Amino acid sequence: MLVQVVLLSPLLLLLLLHAPALTQAQYDLCRSLVSTDDGAVWEQYACQPKPQVMKDYMRIRVEPPGITCGNPPERFCTLENPYLCSDECDASNPDLAHPPQLMQDRERGGLITYWQTVTWSRYPEPLLANITLSWNKSLELTDDIQITFEYGRPTIMVLEKSLNYGRTWQPYQFYADDCQEAFSIPARRVQDLTAANATRVICTEEYSRWVGSKNDKVVRFQVRPRFAIFAGPRLLNMDGLYTRMESMKGLRDFFTFTDLRLRLLKPALGGTYVQRDNLLKYFYAISNIEVPARCKCNLHSAQCVFVDGNLQCVCEHNTTGQDCQRCKKGFKAKSWKAGSYLPTPNGTPNTCAQAGTSSGSNCECYGHSNRCSYIDYLNIVTCVSCKHNTRGQNCQHCRMGYYRNASAELDDESVCVECGCNLMGSQHDRCNSTGFCQCKDGTTGTKCDECFPGYYWKQGCYPNVCDEELLLCQNGGTCYQNQRCVCPPEYKGVLCQHSRCEGGKKCSHGGGTSLAAATSLALLLLSPLTTLLLATGP
Repeated sequence: MLVQVVLLSPLLLLLLLHAPALTQAQYDLCRSLVSTDDGAVWEQYACQPKPQVMKDYMRIRVEPPGITCGNPPERFCTLENPYLCSDECDASNPDLAHPPQLMQDRERGGLITYWQTVTWSRYPEPLLANITLSWNKSLELTDDIQITFEYGRPTIMVLEKSLNYGRTWQPYQFYADDCQEAFSIPARRVQDLTAANATRVICTEEYSRWVGSKNDKVVRFQVRPRFAIFAGPRLLNMDGLYTRMESMKGLRDFFTFTDLRLRLLKPALGGTYVQRDNLLKYFYAISNIEVPARCKCNLHSAQCVFVDGNLQCVCEHNTTGQDCQRCKKGFKAKSWKAGSYLPTPNGTPNTCAQAGTSSGSNCECYGHSNRCSYIDYLNIVTCVSCKHNTRGQNCQHCRMGYYRNASAELDDESVCVECGCNLMGSQHDRCNSTGFCQCKDGTTGTKCDECFPGYYWKQGCYPNVCDEELLLCQNGGTCYQNQRCVCPPEYKGVLCQHSRCEGGKKCSHGGGTSLAAATSLALLLLSPLTTLLLATGP
C-alpha cells in the first residue's frame, strides 16, 4: 500500500499543478487527473488552443502580376501633398522597394514599412488588386482583423473568406464610401446587429470616407462586437457565447476560415473626384495585417504547433488529422464527432471509442458507418448507410462519380474524391481509378475540359472550321475564333472557296453582281437628267 502512495504522489502533484489553470481560462485543458475510489484516473474535457498571432504563419499572394510598384521604377505623390512627387518606388533598390512581405513584418525602430501598388496611371481603367492570405489550416477568429493602410484607406473594397483552401470564396464584409452605389445594399454597423442576424454579411461606410487625418489608417473586420451580442459588452459572459456556438446554426462556422482575401476595388481619392491631371497620388499601400485567431481543432486539442511549414493540432481524445477531424486507427467503434462547449465550463470531449467496445456486430466499416445489418439469405453482415461518399459491404469502395484518393488511408474521411467530370466534354460523370474521365471525341484533359489541337471549345469540343495552318480561309477570307471564315462580299462557302458571281465568272472589283446592279440602277435614274442636258446644250 505504501508503494501505491509513493507511485501516486507524482500524479497527485500533477493534478495540483493543473488545478489553477482550470480557473484561469475555459477549454485550455484536454484532460486532468481526478481522484476516485479506484485511484487517480484521467478525466477528458473539450479543449482548444490559445489565440496566436497568425500573421507570423500566413502566406501572402498578390494579384494581378505587376501590381506591386517598382518594376519599372515609378514616382508617386501623397494625398496630403499631391504635387510634391519626390517619392519613388524601385524594386531593384532595397531602400525604395515595397514588396508584399512588408505587410507582415515586425517593424522595429519606428520605421514604417509597407507594400505598395503601382499608381493609377491607366485611369479610367480600374485599379484592382487582390491580396490572398493563406495558412493551409482551418482557423477561428478570436478578435478583430485589422488592416493598416498608408496614404489613405480604399474608397471601395471587399473582405472575403474561404473554407476550402481557396477553391471557393464568399464575402465576409463590404466596405465603401457609398454602399448603395457601390454594392446596391444599405450601409449597416456591426453594433446594430442582433442575436437573430449576428452572422449577416454587411456593408460599412465607417472606414472608407476620407477624413484627412494621417491617424485614421486602420480598416477593421469587427469580431468582438459580434461576440458581445452573446457575451455582453465586456465579454464577461463567455458561457453565453459558447452556448450559442453550439445551438445557433452557422455561428461557429462564421468565424472559421482557411484563407482570407482582400479585393481592393478603388483607392482613396482624398475626398474629391479623380483628378486626371495628377494620377500619381492614387494607389494602395498596406503596412500591417493582424489576424488574431486560434487553430481550429474541433475541441480535441489544446496545442497547435508549426511543423514542416504548416500549423498542426496536437490531437487528444483518440483523434488525428491536421484539424483532429477524424478518429485514429483502432478507435472507430463509432463515428467521429467534434467536441462540444456544453455543458460549460468543461464541455463534452466526444472521445473516439476503441474498436470492439461498441455494441452490435463486429463488422469493419472503416469509420464510414456505425450501423451494420445481417442479410440472412446471403449469410453476410454489411455496413448500412455508408458516409463520406463510400459504398460496399464494408464501405470500402467509392460511390459512382468518385474515385479513391491514393494518398489517403481507407479509413480517412477524404478517401473518396469527386471525379468532377465536365458534363459537356465527358461521356458521363464517372472516372477511372486515377481520376481520369472518359472524354468525347476531340476532348481531352483529366476532367475532359480541354480540346485537342484542331478543335475549339463551345460547350464541348468541335472540329475547327478554319485555322492558321491547315484549314486556311481562301480568297482573302479571315478565320474567326476557328469557328467560321469571314468572307469578302464576292465570295461564299465554308472556306470562302466559292464565287458569288453567276456562271463561275470572276466578279468585278468591289462587289460583283451586286455592284453591277447598283450601277445600272444609278444610270437609269440619271438618264432623264442626261437627256435634258444634251437638249439644252451649252
